Amino acid sequence: MTSLVQSVDWLAIAPPTLTAAAALVVLVTDLFLPAARKPLLGWIATGGLALAALSLLPLLGGHRATFCLAQPSPATAPAGGHSALAADVCSYVADPFALVIQFLVLAGALLTALLSVDTVKEHRLPAGEYWFLLLSSAAGAALLPASRDLATLVIALEVASLPAFALVGLRRGDRLSSEAALKFFLSSVVATAVTLLGVSFLYAATGSLHLSRVAHTLTALPDPRLATLAAAGVALTLVGFAFKTAAVPFHFWVPDTYVGAPLPIAAYLSVVGKAVGFSGLILVTVRGFPSYAHVWGPAMAVLAALTMTAGNVAALRQDPDRRHGAVRLLAWSSVGQAGYLLVPIAAAGYTGDPAHAIGATVAYALMYAAVNLGAFAVAALVARTRPANRIADYRGLYARHPLAALALGFFLLCLAGLPPGVIGLFAKVTVFSAAVDAGLGWLAVVMAVNVAIALYYYLQWTAVLFRGAGEGAERPTGEPVGEPAEAAAAAPLRAAVPATLTTAIALAAVLGIALSGAPQLVLRFASGALL
Repeated sequence: MTSLVQSVDWLAIAPPTLTAAAALVVLVTDLFLPAARKPLLGWIATGGLALAALSLLPLLGGHRATFCLAQPSPATAPAGGHSALAADVCSYVADPFALVIQFLVLAGALLTALLSVDTVKEHRLPAGEYWFLLLSSAAGAALLPASRDLATLVIALEVASLPAFALVGLRRGDRLSSEAALKFFLSSVVATAVTLLGVSFLYAATGSLHLSRVAHTLTALPDPRLATLAAAGVALTLVGFAFKTAAVPFHFWVPDTYVGAPLPIAAYLSVVGKAVGFSGLILVTVRGFPSYAHVWGPAMAVLAALTMTAGNVAALRQDPDRRHGAVRLLAWSSVGQAGYLLVPIAAAGYTGDPAHAIGATVAYALMYAAVNLGAFAVAALVARTRPANRIADYRGLYARHPLAALALGFFLLCLAGLPPGVIGLFAKVTVFSAAVDAGLGWLAVVMAVNVAIALYYYLQWTAVLFRGAGEGAERPTGEPVGEPAEAAAAAPLRAAVPATLTTAIALAAVLGIALSGAPQLVLRFASGALL
């Protein structure tokens, strides 16, 4: 008889718990702080995220599980311990995969917090709401990779997503912000509804929500009608997570959402939001539906090809003089990068060693997180005096702010996979190798073509940084005149750059340079993230 008493390992659940506790501290502290001291909330949030990240250290090298259903068996259960089955039937598992993704999430949220400290003050965003929502979303994102049942997965997904809707639309009175929040909300609600429908079908077919039991039951369903129901549940669950990863054709919300959101939140969605979607997709495919690899493997391969192609072609067509063109290019670039991240997941459906393929996705995600956050940080610096944030506004950035230009150039070369961005090259080779090893030669060819397409727009933007600044202040034809934001467009960048923004750019650059000097570190780190 299954016991309903569940053990709780507080050390294992420390990362999401500490993040959630910091959110509550911010919420309560906001009630008592006068307006002049609201910036203190940002430092409380940053400290909470740093503490949550440090709580990962005692968990390294271990495998801890909690919220388990104890089902002792006299033949298999050791004296004083759980049975082998009980170890698999757990709702929360702090294994190497979960720890690596939690590190990515918390480090990304920490860099987002550094970017946000001055943004909240300068844009007069409600500080209490902003920091509470950011921490709440980060708590859900940290919970998801450790989730091992479908109910906890969906709850973690929604805890990560719901605060993000409000963060995108937090610039009250801004039409772009409201429109972006509405599009993001509607697309995510549809994704959640589809996911819940798929989960309900799977529960009806298997009688369980735990991924290990679902995987075991799907291998031998006694009734053909249940097999049909389970196949529908698998397909709907995959479609729901495809929305979250911004895979084509579920990507339409990305460009407008990134443009309408505050820049730190756009950076957060591009990294942490993707980590949430991809970790959930990995768990349901590799852990929950291994017997349906013949279904989701080809589906992921097609999605990968469509996503990388649509993202790169759209980025290639961006007008340098279009308002918010730089953010739109980064948004479409993130869609293309999502296609690369899908390749190893597709490969996992074709190979007998899916863990190796998943390690390639994790390695690529770690590289992408560091350099993409760095690119958004430089975009935030430029936006301080050029709110239109056109690609043309970056002309001559090296003359005005050489270190920022060199940093952005390095980040773009990493995303392109060119030296000196060696870590980007190694990450792409790792993903390419995963496709070839799985026998997906056609997908490897599609990826190679897309990497060549991406080279053009990444190098084009990099070249703009070092050109003369004479044309950088010119207003494109038809640009509205007299807007306060545009009045500052011709002004040089401020000499005083916020220390938090400088720190965020420096951290991303140092991490990228260190990994480019020793790319084997991230590959070895990711190789431990095996399910």
